[in-house]
Amino acid sequence: MNDWTAFGRVDADGTVYVKTAEGDRVVGSWQAGTPEEGLAHFARRFEDLLTEVELVEARLKSGAADATHSQTSVKRLRATLDEAHVVGDIDGLSTRLDKLAALAEEKAGEAKAAREVARTEALARKTALVEEAEKLAADATGWKTAGDRLKEILDEWKTIRGVDKKTDGELWKRFAAARDGFTRRRGAHFATLDGQRKQAQTAKEDLVKEAETLSGSDEWSSTANRLKDLMTEWKAAPRAAKEAEQRLWERFRAAQDAFFTRRSEVFSARDAEFQGNLDRKQAILTDLEAIDVDADPRGAQNKLRDAQAAWHDAGRVPREAAAGLDRRWRAAEERIRVAMDSAWRKTSPQDNPLLRQMRDQVAEAEQRLERAKAAGDNRRIKEAEQALASKKQFLALAEQAN
Repeated sequence: MNDWTAFGRVDADGTVYVKTAEGDRVVGSWQAGTPEEGLAHFARRFEDLLTEVELVEARLKSGAADATHSQTSVKRLRATLDEAHVVGDIDGLSTRLDKLAALAEEKAGEAKAAREVARTEALARKTALVEEAEKLAADATGWKTAGDRLKEILDEWKTIRGVDKKTDGELWKRFAAARDGFTRRRGAHFATLDGQRKQAQTAKEDLVKEAETLSGSDEWSSTANRLKDLMTEWKAAPRAAKEAEQRLWERFRAAQDAFFTRRSEVFSARDAEFQGNLDRKQAILTDLEAIDVDADPRGAQNKLRDAQAAWHDAGRVPREAAAGLDRRWRAAEERIRVAMDSAWRKTSPQDNPLLRQMRDQVAEAEQRLERAKAAGDNRRIKEAEQALASKKQFLALAEQAN
C-alpha cells in the first residue's frame, strides 16, 4: 500500500480512480490537496475495509464467531466491494473474500452438523430422563429416594439445550405428567399409611389399657400368660406414627414392669416363707423318723398325731422339695402304722386302749365339725372335715387289723 499509484490515480480535474482487472473505476473526487494526498486518503479507506475483512477472517478461523453470522458479513463485504470508494487491491481483496465465503460456508456446515449432533444427544438425554421419570412414577416405592431423583432430573433437564421447541414441549409434558403422577401416587400411599397408623394406634391403645388394668392383678399365672399374649399381639400389630408408637410403648412396658415387679416381690417373700416351712417340716420328719415305735407303739401313735397337726400348720414348701418330703412322710407313717398293727393284734378290740382313744378322737373331731358348721366358718369347716376323715381312716385301719 506504500505505492498508491499501483492501485489508483487522480486526474487533473481531481477525479479519483481505482485500478481493477476490468479497468479503472471512479471512486471519488479530490480537491483538497495534491494527488498523492488524495490517493492516500482513499487508500486509508481501503485499509479500514481490509481490517474489517481480516477481523471476520480471524474470528472465523479461531471458532469464536458464529459461522452463519460470518457468512452474512462476508456477503455484505463482497457485495459492497464493487462500489466501495477506496483505492487498493480490489481484485486481491475480492479473491480473499471469495475464499473467506467458502470457509464460512464450510464452517457453517460443520456448525450445523455439530448442532444436529448436539440436538440428537440432547434429545436422547431428555428422552432418557423422561423415560426414567415415567418409570419412577409407575413403579417406585422408595418415596424419598424417588422424589430426590425427580428433583435431580429437573435440575439436569434445565441444563440441556438444543432440542427444537416443539419436541422439547412434548417431552416436558411427559415429564410433568410423570412427576404429577408420582406425587399423586405418593400422596395416596401416605394417606393410606396414615389411616393404617391410626388404626394401629387405636389397636395398641386398647392393648395398653388392658395391660394397665392387669398391672394391679394378683392372679399371677393367668395374668402373666395374658401379658405375654398382649406382647405377641403388640409385635404382630402394624406400627403407629413414630411419636405415638414410642409413647404407647413406654406405657405398655411400664404396665408390664409394674406387674412383674410386684409378682417378683411376692414370689421372693413366698419363697422365703416356703423355705422356713421346709426347715420346720424337715425338723418334724427328723423327730418322727427317730421315734422307737417298737418300744412304745402307743407313744408313737400320739407323736404321729401331734406331728400331723404340726405338719399341717407348717404350710407349703418349695415345689421342688415337696415330693421328697411326701415320700419321707409316708414312709414314717407306714413304719408307725405297721408297729401299731403289730401291737393291736396282741389285744382284743374291747381292751385295746388305742382303739378307744381313736374312737374318742373321732367323736371329738365330729364335735369340732359341728361347731364349725354352726359358726359358718368355711375355713374351720374344711379343716375339721379333713381332720375327721383322717381320724376315721386310721380308726378303720385299726379295727380291721384287730
